[in-house]
Amino acid sequence: MRASVAGLAGYATVIVTGGALASVTVTPTPVSVQTNGTQQFTAIGRDGSGNDFVITPVWSVVAGGGSINASTGLFTAGAVAGTFTNTVKATSGAVSGFATVTVTAVAPSLATITVTPNPETMLPNGTQQFAAIGRDGSNNLFPLSPVWSVVNGGGSIDPSTGLFTAGALTGTFTNTVRATSGLISGTATVIVSAAAPPPVVDLGTSAPNGIMAGTAVTCINGGLISADVSVSPGNTVTGFGPCVITGVQHLADAVAAQAQIDLTNAFNTLAGLPCAPANAIVADLGGTTKPAGVYCTASGIGVTGTLTLNGGGDPNATFVFQAGTSLVTAGNIVLIGGAQAKNVYWQVGSSATLGTGSQWQGNILALSSITLVDTATLLGRALARNGAVTLGTSNTITLPPA
Repeated sequence: MRASVAGLAGYATVIVTGGALASVTVTPTPVSVQTNGTQQFTAIGRDGSGNDFVITPVWSVVAGGGSINASTGLFTAGAVAGTFTNTVKATSGAVSGFATVTVTAVAPSLATITVTPNPETMLPNGTQQFAAIGRDGSNNLFPLSPVWSVVNGGGSIDPSTGLFTAGALTGTFTNTVRATSGLISGTATVIVSAAAPPPVVDLGTSAPNGIMAGTAVTCINGGLISADVSVSPGNTVTGFGPCVITGVQHLADAVAAQAQIDLTNAFNTLAGLPCAPANAIVADLGGTTKPAGVYCTASGIGVTGTLTLNGGGDPNATFVFQAGTSLVTAGNIVLIGGAQAKNVYWQVGSSATLGTGSQWQGNILALSSITLVDTATLLGRALARNGAVTLGTSNTITLPPA
């Protein structure tokens, strides 16, 4: 600074100093971040005159929404969507600034398509219903309506339903059935063979048994079991006679023990078969007709009336019904289109009850117990892993033709 009078001048030095920190501004605010996404925040300090003020803030999250690196300001959103007002905080001394974060859910997208069954062995000119299961990047089920095509020969397919018809030429057609949704596809291999394909599950040494139980077998009167009977680890059989077993009884012996091992393996195989969302069981199955496939529910299966199983002309058509809990019947099974009782499986997560007069077909594999109420008949097998098998009056169990 200079002052002058009549040619004379004097000088003074002025030192300009900044004021104290008055405000901290956090940017960006507000900001939208996807769940589990990241956002870099910055903090600008100013004094009371609005001049920049150098700060090294401490970062924190005060109203939820995620977490933040205390020294760098790198924010990581949480998994819960919502608006978190003034949640990101930058502090320098006694002064703080804030930012609002809106966490938005990431819209799931289709990541994979699995086509089942895969591989599938079938006879020339036979038919097979294929199913497609979509999942997102987190392996959650994702709804889809795929377009079906055949890319490597072996037959033809309905592009909207996935019903495949094998050609007359035998051979292995690798990854030939394709289900496509957008840019995502899944495939399945088809083996066209004049020979019968292997069964979907191997019952092993449990196959000769019309009845298997873990604890005991009881029959009231008039029952006829045209097969072997095995009990393990229990050894109790009651009511024979007056009820009749035409086969061999294995009670807590090595044969029965091995049969239970094979039954457990078969049970687990059936429980692990993929079930397409379209085949979820949501109501009583009575009065319906089902093509070959895997059908499932996390709860119980009920059949009141007649359930018709259509093999579509394929004698090897396989039907699997997965019940998370029980099977309760008050009706009958009718097989058409070449379907056979030996290829029908009922995998039951607890117990099965065949109601009075039910005319049932297929192999029942139950975790706990199986009960046949009076006059119920079974063309198949009643195989219980842990519990008892109980028959009432005038029940018959006959092994299905091989």
